Amino acid sequence: MTRLFVSAGAAIGLILFVAFIAARLVRSRSQGMSIRMQVFLALAGIVGAFAFGLGLLVVDRIEARATLLAEGAAGDQAAAIATLLANEMATHDQQLEVLARHLGGPRAPGTPELHLSISDPAGRELFAEGPRSTDHVFMTAPIVVRGETVGTVRVGKPTIKIRQVLTDVAPAVLVSSIVLGIAAAIAAMRIGRAIAGPIEALTEFAVRVAEGDRRAVPPPAGGREVLRLSRSIDSMRRQLEGRPFVETFAADLSHELKNPVAAIRASAEVLADGALEEKEEAVRFVGRIQEATTRIEALLGDLLSLARIEARGVEEATRVDVAAVVRELARRERDGATVTVVAPAGADVRGDRAWMSRAIDNLIDNALRYGTPGAPVTVEVKRDGAEVHVSVTNAGAVDKNVAKRLFRRFVTTREGKGGTGLGLAIVRAIAEAHSGSATLVTGGPPEVILRVTLPAA
Repeated sequence: MTRLFVSAGAAIGLILFVAFIAARLVRSRSQGMSIRMQVFLALAGIVGAFAFGLGLLVVDRIEARATLLAEGAAGDQAAAIATLLANEMATHDQQLEVLARHLGGPRAPGTPELHLSISDPAGRELFAEGPRSTDHVFMTAPIVVRGETVGTVRVGKPTIKIRQVLTDVAPAVLVSSIVLGIAAAIAAMRIGRAIAGPIEALTEFAVRVAEGDRRAVPPPAGGREVLRLSRSIDSMRRQLEGRPFVETFAADLSHELKNPVAAIRASAEVLADGALEEKEEAVRFVGRIQEATTRIEALLGDLLSLARIEARGVEEATRVDVAAVVRELARRERDGATVTVVAPAGADVRGDRAWMSRAIDNLIDNALRYGTPGAPVTVEVKRDGAEVHVSVTNAGAVDKNVAKRLFRRFVTTREGKGGTGLGLAIVRAIAEAHSGSATLVTGGPPEVILRVTLPAA
């Protein structure tokens, strides 16, 4: 009765568990599958398959062991009967057929239905008693008299005890499998919550900021990467608080975060599907997550710089020697690239030296990154009346489709170069904050010339 209740409870629990999973899968068809569900299905599937295989292995081993024991008992009994018959024949000089006719008789109550048969050397059955069903295991022993085989004894043992053992063990194996499955489900839910929880909280925080909630507080972060991302978003929120371009900024940010977030999610899915068990694959996909996180950080940093210069402008203007700034930037290590400077004296402007250096450095980096590999880059500073021109020339060409939008946010001429698409937008914002402009003079080929024009001091 106890086994019946255990089996019934296990079956009901399994039905409810399957129904829960089915309901979540149906809902995911319209709302998309969450990271939690993906991790849950992956881990629960792996552990469930392991538990099922382990249960089958246990049952199979028990059945094999019980069968082996039954075969051993039948073999021993067959050998004992063969020895008794051989001794009787040798002592009284009787024939096997005569002894076979005197075998048999009533069985004791409760004696299992054994099968016993005796055959002559030609295989002719001289005596047979008991069932021959497939529920028996059969073993044969020879009857040897004075070194000559005069017949064989065949004994069949019923396997009812094997079935009883399997009946007793099966509920325990089923319960163990369900317990393992439930443990896997709980672990999967906790892992999924640890992964998806911070992302959901940051998403909710970003939505509140985008809607203009100035009192929004960043959620507590558990994990170094999430903590850095949370701090970056909160810093961005403080910088943009109360500015009229918050809505546009949030739209641009959400647009550019899609790719790295999708990369993080895809890598997490692959890890959840079993890549964690393979060290090389796990390292590769963790590297992708780190790469996407680095891109998000760079993107947020550039957005903050852009927002700061657009919102505050130049707060402390001083006299800046543009030629000295260019020569200082040209001396920096740039992976063996050649930067030629043409910068005569007398090209001073009024502005912020740090921002000015950032704009020219962005122009040089843009030329090195998107220009012809190995080709030199030339930076020329020239005063023309009341204006100072800083021109950066590199070999290459700008796609005509982006030439008119080159200095806008998130516009790039080539994908996969590692940039954020904000470098030239920052150049334009810095130039305009200094009452100047940033333009594409020549789109090439063979040369591309970008120019920043500033009022002379």
